[in-house]
Amino acid sequence: MAGAALAANLPMPAIAQNKPVKIGLLTVKTGPLAQGGIQMEQGANLFLKDRNSTMAGRKIELMIGDTGGNPAGTKTKAQELIERDGVDMIFGPLAAFELLAITDYIAAQKVPILSLAAAEDMTQRKPNPYFVRASATSAQNMHPLADYAAKELKYKSAITISEDFAFGYEQMGGFQRVFEDDGGKLVKKLWPPIVTPDYSPYLAQLSGVDVIVQGFAGSNPLKFMKQYKDAGLTLPVLGGGPACDDALLKSFGDEAIGLITATAYTSDLDSPINKKFVEGMIRDTGNTPGLYAAGMYIDGMVAEAALEKTGGKTDDKDKLIEALRGVSLTDSPRGPFHFDHFGNVIGNIYIRRCEKKDGKLVNTTIKTYPDVSQFWTYDEKWFLSQPVYSRDYPALKS
Repeated sequence: MAGAALAANLPMPAIAQNKPVKIGLLTVKTGPLAQGGIQMEQGANLFLKDRNSTMAGRKIELMIGDTGGNPAGTKTKAQELIERDGVDMIFGPLAAFELLAITDYIAAQKVPILSLAAAEDMTQRKPNPYFVRASATSAQNMHPLADYAAKELKYKSAITISEDFAFGYEQMGGFQRVFEDDGGKLVKKLWPPIVTPDYSPYLAQLSGVDVIVQGFAGSNPLKFMKQYKDAGLTLPVLGGGPACDDALLKSFGDEAIGLITATAYTSDLDSPINKKFVEGMIRDTGNTPGLYAAGMYIDGMVAEAALEKTGGKTDDKDKLIEALRGVSLTDSPRGPFHFDHFGNVIGNIYIRRCEKKDGKLVNTTIKTYPDVSQFWTYDEKWFLSQPVYSRDYPALKS
């Protein structure tokens, strides 16, 4: 009885606060998206190493679930992390189709989720109140890229090519809308399956325009650009964030030279915090980091700022998500950013050109678009009244 009386007198919150904060990381280690998934884990690990696995006075425990890169695997791993492991929040997953498979479940469980998955409607027409995205929607990079293509590069016509899934549709829909509004013409949209060993049937259709716009992700950009060059094609190529990700540069050949891409993170950002991050990644992994590693590191910073606001408390999930969405950082590896009322980031988008310097491929920033919203320059209400970007929307103009 004495033991029970003693236990009853102990302050319960103190016991709770001494427990580690459990963060579940949904990543992917196999298949064409594994390139990004492995980097996500590396970025999360570096953040925890830099913070001695402590945030707001509490130890952090990272629990990793490999989704296998498919919706069913993502659902299973999310359930394990939440119901078996009792995680306080989730980082990941990587792909839009993974995120869409668990969004209703996550909302019902009231577990905050910080994801790089770019599915537009997570912060638009079907918003998840427990969702935070510090990277970008699928189209958030592509709106400024289209603006740059039309206004600065003076391109008048384009063909788009991207994987046949939601991320591809939404990227290319965003590019098309702004490019056409700026006076450009989209001639054709091509959709190879996510696993396409040979792009020849598609490459044969890439002609008669000013520019090719590709939206490949994971390791697919390497295959596409090599086959593009081998086919003797010389039209300029533009791409989204993953299309010439900094982490891919060591695997590209000269076929990547001249490729212009738009991204929320660039390793050449000249700031002390980014230089420290890049040096840490090179030291620990031997590779320049790209947006997948940076995204997880930045999610760590968001979680840390929110936990400092809640005094390290994670039990009240509504207060925790409010704190997460209220984070505004003036300094991060991607530059300054904050969140809109849907939990989506407003921050810089960088236009870069791939170049060879001292025998090495590098991405060099040639323009920065500041404070880019997921709605670009469009009226939010109008934007949300339109259908989500899809395989057939916007339709090609005849």
